[in-house]
Amino acid sequence: MSATFQYHAIKPETELAAFVESIGMFGNFSPAEKELVVLPDGRIDLFFMFTAEGGFQVLLMGLETSSDMRVVPAGMYAYAVSFTPLGLEYILDIPIADILNSAKVLPAGFWDNKPAWFENLETFNRHAIQKIHSLLRSKVDERKRKLFELIYASQGELSVNEIADQIGWSSRQINRYFNAQFGLPLKAYCDILRFRKSLEHIAVGKLFPELDFTDQSHFIREIKKYAGALPKELSKNKNDRFILLSVLKQR
Repeated sequence: MSATFQYHAIKPETELAAFVESIGMFGNFSPAEKELVVLPDGRIDLFFMFTAEGGFQVLLMGLETSSDMRVVPAGMYAYAVSFTPLGLEYILDIPIADILNSAKVLPAGFWDNKPAWFENLETFNRHAIQKIHSLLRSKVDERKRKLFELIYASQGELSVNEIADQIGWSSRQINRYFNAQFGLPLKAYCDILRFRKSLEHIAVGKLFPELDFTDQSHFIREIKKYAGALPKELSKNKNDRFILLSVLKQR
């Protein structure tokens, strides 16, 4: 990733790992706008965004099911909390079914944020973690906890019926929950997680399926469906356009 466009993230403590994937900061610190392609990754992002002109906005991004070209203006930067679906429900408590592939503007004072939060990533991380702990409900439905443990452990490769059998929750109930809360069925979410895992392989030059795809053609079709580009183009990642790939390559 270039020096002018920066992304840094902190992993949460183990206690919060099921609810928060990362807390980060990104910014375009160049004199020119930056074109980026955002790829589906199965996360729900809460952004506190600043513009070069002094503007401020809080945005909640819904899940994405396809790639999206975005322009980051010069001087724009943002702090972000990336939630898992479980974190969305048990911390934010804001359904996002109505903002699939879009975003919701939240009040500028959301979470009672103060200017002191945004001195740097460390101060934002500290204040965000304190807020998250104050909001996190103590009782989590164990079926839902197990549901997401299985989804992540399998990288999205278990079928809906296999998951239903293991958690004692019917596939119809699971899909009703996913559609009402997140705006898509479980199978679609699992496919996004499998796509994201494949990006980790593509980021290091592995252009053939490492997961359970039928064959190379199936792999290519699925990658193009979600990324709008072939694996070879993604691997080159010219000008760091595919920001998720750039982040994965840093790990």
